[in-house]
Amino acid sequence: MEKKGLVTVETIIFDVDDTLYDQTVPFRNAFRKLFHVPFTDEKIEEIYIASRKYCDALFEKSQTGEIPLLDMQIYRLTAACQEFDLPVSDQKAMEFQKVYVEEQQKIKLFDEMEELLDLLSRRNKQLAVLTNGEEEHQSMKIKQLNLANWIPEKHFFISGKIGHAKPTKRAFQFIEDELSLDRSKTVYIGDSFENDIVGAKQAGWHAIWMNHRNRKQSVESVHPDKIVSHPKELLDVFSSFVPPL
Repeated sequence: MEKKGLVTVETIIFDVDDTLYDQTVPFRNAFRKLFHVPFTDEKIEEIYIASRKYCDALFEKSQTGEIPLLDMQIYRLTAACQEFDLPVSDQKAMEFQKVYVEEQQKIKLFDEMEELLDLLSRRNKQLAVLTNGEEEHQSMKIKQLNLANWIPEKHFFISGKIGHAKPTKRAFQFIEDELSLDRSKTVYIGDSFENDIVGAKQAGWHAIWMNHRNRKQSVESVHPDKIVSHPKELLDVFSSFVPPL
């Protein structure tokens, strides 16, 4: 994103999972508690990434009720583990989900994200959250991350509550209507290329890809305005382009 574009940005909207915090931490902790296998942290991260792939594939069906949420949660783990020759029963997957949720109640913001939220608040930028997921579960994460310290409660948009999920254009338009946004002065920050970057760009917003998992761009025709590989880079972007008081 060019300097001019960032300086004129008035609204910054964040994804939650694996953008504001490291989602592999609760996943890895739950995995270590339930699976006594000699996997490195790097290998567990690969399983996590695979689980996200399977989750995304069934997310829309779980949102519409076509398949139960628990079935999707079971499938994403069993299918991911199968890629790594680790057989997992449905019962074990349900146990994992229970422990995973418990670990998610301990999540913390990336240090640099907390600094960024402080910085943007001091600059009087309008902040919001758009996240996919079930309302109660995502609300728990928002509360655990203390996001209300920087973002008004009415600026938390959860797909399970608003009835529209990323990457559909309607999810982004819903926020535009609610906050009376100027698209040319709005930037969305997220880790998923398909959900976050494609969704934001088709809505006419700026988009910053938080690609700290070093994923490959899945849609060649869509181009993020900026790519960062670490939360520190994201903080540097806004620190450099937002003039001091």
